[in-house]
Amino acid sequence: MKKEEIDQLITESLNKDEAEFYNALDEENIFKMWGRVYTGKNGWAAIIQSIAIAIFAAVGIYCGYQFFTTSSTHLMFKYGAGMFISMIFASQLKSWVWNQINKIALIREIKRIEFQVAVLMEKLSEK
Repeated sequence: MKKEEIDQLITESLNKDEAEFYNALDEENIFKMWGRVYTGKNGWAAIIQSIAIAIFAAVGIYCGYQFFTTSSTHLMFKYGAGMFISMIFASQLKSWVWNQINKIALIREIKRIEFQVAVLMEKLSEK
């Protein structure tokens, strides 16, 4: 069976309130998940991460510009190292944000499964 067929069978077996709750657990788009990163318990950390990402990206762009416009080899090494380190830091911080988005999606799927198990247990206890 396809996922859509299974979802349809589940929705048909639920009452109206349960169906609305089940549909509310449907997958969100990427922008909604990204927004949810900033609203949870670690929302403050996500805001700090975003500020740090912006700072490191700006420093990396500045160092990259200076790297290509300077004529001194000594300064090229410094700006190149600054650009490299800044971009590595920014990419690692972005990885943290993407891991949070993945965690939110995983928790959402676990809630869907818990709900399905609860409905199934209720149906079995009625028989």
